[in-house]
Amino acid sequence: MKQIPKDAIKCLDKGFVRLVDSMGGDDAIIQAARVSYGKGTSKISQDRGLIRYLMRHRHTTPFEMVEFKFHCKMPIFAARQWVRHRTANINEYSLRYSEARDEFYYPDLEHIQFQSALNKQGRKGKVPTELKQKVLDYFKEISTRSFSIYSELNEAGVARELARAILPVNLYTEWYWKNDLHNLLHFISLRSDSHAQYEIRVYSDAMAESVKKAAPFAWEAYQDYVVKGMRFSRIEQNLFEKKLPVRVVDDMLEDLSYQITATLHYNKPREEGDLFQLYQKQGGSDSESDFKLKWDSGEIELGNVRELREFISKLKSLKK
Repeated sequence: MKQIPKDAIKCLDKGFVRLVDSMGGDDAIIQAARVSYGKGTSKISQDRGLIRYLMRHRHTTPFEMVEFKFHCKMPIFAARQWVRHRTANINEYSLRYSEARDEFYYPDLEHIQFQSALNKQGRKGKVPTELKQKVLDYFKEISTRSFSIYSELNEAGVARELARAILPVNLYTEWYWKNDLHNLLHFISLRSDSHAQYEIRVYSDAMAESVKKAAPFAWEAYQDYVVKGMRFSRIEQNLFEKKLPVRVVDDMLEDLSYQITATLHYNKPREEGDLFQLYQKQGGSDSESDFKLKWDSGEIELGNVRELREFISKLKSLKK
């Protein structure tokens, strides 16, 4: 078996993902977004806020300024799922020019499961130990036998481009895969999802580690607005408008007024006597005495002012 590079993340039994090169990070996203100004911002908090704004509103072009190039080794069946993402530049190990290596993927026993009854492209259910072992034995038998035939044809001088057709799709292949951050995040959102096939999910998770290091603000925003965020259809919004009590919406709006006030005060401290007036400007409706009680509790969370105001606008639309 070919040795796994020291700087690679091991994947499955014989595969890996290795970051070969990258261009840019959070700074490149900021630079692209602020190109009309000719320079970036001076505060890290402003950079983070801008990246979150871009992700929240799906302004994707600045994220395309960051690029990653990976050296990957994976089973052919995983590679065929991988290339469904047609936005990358790929150069793969060719079995027309080079001989295949005797390297095949054999699943761990714990990942041998039954066909899911609900998901036509998934697996689920505990398989008896004896059947698991039989599956693994078949994997090894077919792999060994097919490689033996392939080697025999090679030695007889049969064209490699034809002889390769004997080999099964659990054979390992390699490629260099280059993509920009926007499309890489889209890949990760689909292939690191719990519904994705386990074998490709391992590779997606490995590539995600490089994104976290190169663009931590972008990764944070991706987690908040894509992975853990929610988007509602027009039908779902109508249900909220009809079923969500107005008093609940009003309570949330009141809480947001406190959050905006606290955040503005944190960013630019005000005199204590000016806080209630600031709160009223944010739409707060509590009396001054009630405001003081809540304010002194110290339990008001901070947030992003622009994001909180956008949320207020959305909540108010539910009261129409």
